[in-house]
Amino acid sequence: MPRAPERGARRRPLWRGGACGGGPSGAPRRGGGKPRRRRVRRRAHHGNPAVAGGRLHPHHPFGRGRSRPARRRIGGRPVIRRALAIAVKEFLHLRRDWRTLLSLVGMPMLLLLIYGYALSFDVRHIRLAVVDLDGTRAARELRDAFLASGYFDLVATAADQRALPPLFDTGRAQAALVVPTGFAAALAAGRSTSVQFLLDGSDSRTATTVLAYAAQIVAARSPRIAAASVVAPVVPRTVVWYNPDLASSRFLVPGLLAFILMVTSVVATALAVVREKERGTMESLRASPLRAVELLLGKTAPYLAVGAAAASGSLALAWALFGVPIRGSLLHLAGVTLLFLIGGLAWGVLISTLAESQQVAFQMGLLTSMLPTLLLSGFIFPISSMPRVIQLVTHIVPARYFLAALRAIVLKGAGADVWWPQAAALVVFGAVALTLATVRAIRSL
Repeated sequence: MPRAPERGARRRPLWRGGACGGGPSGAPRRGGGKPRRRRVRRRAHHGNPAVAGGRLHPHHPFGRGRSRPARRRIGGRPVIRRALAIAVKEFLHLRRDWRTLLSLVGMPMLLLLIYGYALSFDVRHIRLAVVDLDGTRAARELRDAFLASGYFDLVATAADQRALPPLFDTGRAQAALVVPTGFAAALAAGRSTSVQFLLDGSDSRTATTVLAYAAQIVAARSPRIAAASVVAPVVPRTVVWYNPDLASSRFLVPGLLAFILMVTSVVATALAVVREKERGTMESLRASPLRAVELLLGKTAPYLAVGAAAASGSLALAWALFGVPIRGSLLHLAGVTLLFLIGGLAWGVLISTLAESQQVAFQMGLLTSMLPTLLLSGFIFPISSMPRVIQLVTHIVPARYFLAALRAIVLKGAGADVWWPQAAALVVFGAVALTLATVRAIRSL
């Protein structure tokens, strides 16, 4: 039985032995004396599972009064890993904000659906008045040819030309067909004859289209009417490539796709970065080890994926509803669209470094993307008919090159040997926009 310690005797420290002593069996350490401090600290952390498991790193001395500096492991991570972390954060934000995600993916398809049906150069249901002064079968066949074309609707039949001015003044008629007296007799005798076509020119674009329709109908009907004549007429044979029906939807839908993708990519990216400034979270990102390039890559990567999804849905909608064929390679189409989206996203980042509020960023995005794409890309107005100075300005509009490449791939099925200059121009624009955005981001973010 161990003796009880005498009164006033000094207690033996735990590190010298005893129940919690230094030896494996609890016996006192030989030689006495104070052990090394590193041994004491190792045993002191022996009972701490957090330290022993490596989840916490205790302080280790490095010389007298000094300690080994801790390494910054965050700074050693690759750029892609940190940019991916920001991208995942932005994806989570988009998933929580389902309204924004729905607008980014669904709005392009909705706009394509609305503008695809509303915006059309095909003029139909033209109000036609007919003045038949001949009253023969040949005159009636010519009138029926106008009505069977699907472009004209008969609204009035007059016996005299004096009844036409009130119809035009009130807007009841937009065009009038006047068949002169002796029309059938001239055709039977093999002589040439003419018909008069009156047209309301207050709307010049509509008048030009209607005039082309009338000339096409008369040219197609004349050989049939004059088939019994002595002199055989010269029958023209016209072949239209890539768009046999001359449907304006096949011309407009690719332009609408370029217009919608440019606006959404620029505006969405600009608002995403400026939103961080307004909420104050940009200060936290600045204090982190992130670099400006990593932050921009992480912020734009989700919108690149969303833009690609919107482009795929819009192309599928254009094929299903408007009959726009995709004759070229899907891989080439995806590559050109990706180049266009990268340029748009870089331009949006550049705008975000210049704007301090979402309202200013939205206005700058619309002014620099919507108007040039709508007016200077060849979407509606042909570039060849513009003044020389404006034609030079169109060379800095990326939608011009994307629209030309898109029509070549989708409508013509052309290979890369045809549209590679447009793809090279998109690469140059994307590189310049990315460089400017990166320089501005390093200075401002």
